[in-house]
Amino acid sequence: MLKYIVMLEKINSPKDLKQLNIQEKKQLAEEIRKYILKVISENGGHLASNLGVVELTIALHSIFNVPEDKIVWDVGHQTYVHKIITGRREQFKTIRQKGGISGFPKIEESESDCFNTGHSSTSISAALGMARARDLKNENNSVLAVIGDGALTGGMALEALNDAGFSNTNIIVVLNDNEMSISKNIGGLNRFLSRLRTKKLYKKSNNSIKKILYKVPIVGKTTIKVTQRLKRSIKQLVIPKMFFEDIGFTYLGPVDGHNIEQLENILDLSKQIEGPVLIHILTKKGKGYKIAEENPDKFHATAPFDIETGKPKKEKTSDYSKIFGNKLVELARKNEKIVAITASMKDGTGLAKFQQEFPTRFFDIGIAEQHCVTMAAGMASQGMIPVVPIYSSFYQRAYDQIIHDVAMQKLPVVMCVDRAGIVGADGETHQGLLDMAFLRIVPNLTIMSPKDFKELEDMLEFAIELKKPVVIRYPRGGEDKNVRFTTHKRIEEGKSEIIKEGKDISLLAIGNKVAVAMQLAEKLKLENLDAEIVNVRFIKPLDRDVIKSSIEKTKNVITIEDGTIINGLATSIKELIVEEALQNVQLKTIAYPDEFIKY
Repeated sequence: MLKYIVMLEKINSPKDLKQLNIQEKKQLAEEIRKYILKVISENGGHLASNLGVVELTIALHSIFNVPEDKIVWDVGHQTYVHKIITGRREQFKTIRQKGGISGFPKIEESESDCFNTGHSSTSISAALGMARARDLKNENNSVLAVIGDGALTGGMALEALNDAGFSNTNIIVVLNDNEMSISKNIGGLNRFLSRLRTKKLYKKSNNSIKKILYKVPIVGKTTIKVTQRLKRSIKQLVIPKMFFEDIGFTYLGPVDGHNIEQLENILDLSKQIEGPVLIHILTKKGKGYKIAEENPDKFHATAPFDIETGKPKKEKTSDYSKIFGNKLVELARKNEKIVAITASMKDGTGLAKFQQEFPTRFFDIGIAEQHCVTMAAGMASQGMIPVVPIYSSFYQRAYDQIIHDVAMQKLPVVMCVDRAGIVGADGETHQGLLDMAFLRIVPNLTIMSPKDFKELEDMLEFAIELKKPVVIRYPRGGEDKNVRFTTHKRIEEGKSEIIKEGKDISLLAIGNKVAVAMQLAEKLKLENLDAEIVNVRFIKPLDRDVIKSSIEKTKNVITIEDGTIINGLATSIKELIVEEALQNVQLKTIAYPDEFIKY
């Protein structure tokens, strides 16, 4: 344990936390910040969001009793403090390492994690389900959802708020408002919350009244309950047209999310109120580490870095997202119909430069992938060329919109599937292994994947001119440093590329796995096997003629892809073999198994 850790060593469970006084908890908060900062600077991880919820998490575990009480953490990238407090202090050192602790809540990891999360806007729905199940079982525990203001823009969160407010069910929603999602928040809800943040008069007077009333003997608490209706009436005057109150929630706040005493008071009060409660907490993302406070978007998720300077320990090289962003800017200079849309992932998807150069043609619509895709369809229907880069695992959230609003209407939306394939340390919720499988069955889609940076640029240029719904999928990170392609044939719809001709075995690969095929061919050569390498390029439409010819020639096939073994390239080739009645073919597949991959 670090030499400056004194209080944290005493905390092995939330029960130990409850024995501390306020001053000791403040010391604990500082120690936890230092501990998180040291571990994440070495391992990488979600830093800014966790630094922002230290006091909130301490207060939650001081007032509520986990695991009997249920806390559902939206997204889950802010649960490091929760994990440290709930018996995983030493395990936390292994975060984002193979076989180590997960960066997100995992029910198989601890009974204190009541629900797995990894994508945003799900917590209120899950918590409401738990609360209703509790009521059906005649139990009496508390159920909370902790959700950020960024996640609140997701349609699912609003659907859940609507249902919860009408339900009269006892559920507590803690709105962690730091004015950020991954990037700076935008939209009407953010403007609404901004108005609430400025209502200091209500917050101060409300806290003062409560302190006075609690001191009144015998009738103090009763008086507070009696004055609830009066309080709400006053609130309507001070904070007019309260959205949360109007849909059925009792609204408490806003409260300083870094004041443990205030947090404990308001959380304790929330337990006494019947029906749905929303507590508005104001926090600062990156709190306690000045560099992260000033650059919360850059420290949302970070690679290992130097604590003193905040600079990455390993210099970042060019990656697919950056290549995509630069090429899109180049194309947009020539074609004013090109627009770019992001679901709060401007920096991660490489669109920062596009926003700077074409601010009126750039749209950040917040964490709302469904809206993102259908808005793109609307723009395409009016002659624009929308380009929509979204991480593969997040494109899952807009599947119906891809089918119904884009593909069915044959609208020319360019859907760029970033982070396709294995993503790494964020675990199964973030892996991009399913997009080929779930997109391949959608009619009217053209789906392709580049072997390297140059082919990504060529495919993007091709997609802009295609005037059809098109998907370009590419991985996280950069090119394979061990392979360099010297030729790039022109992109033609549904046409593959023969990289190398051979007579003994056909290596059919797509995307960045073409580089793997190149390396495999060298190994086979040592065994006197002459491999033919086909860069499939298009999984839909498949280049049946070239692939059939290669299979007929060698009779031995290996497919290589960065997706699930089901319904991707391997399945496409198997279907071709059956449909073309190809005989005596030996087929092997290199793909990820039909399971969720943790790392």
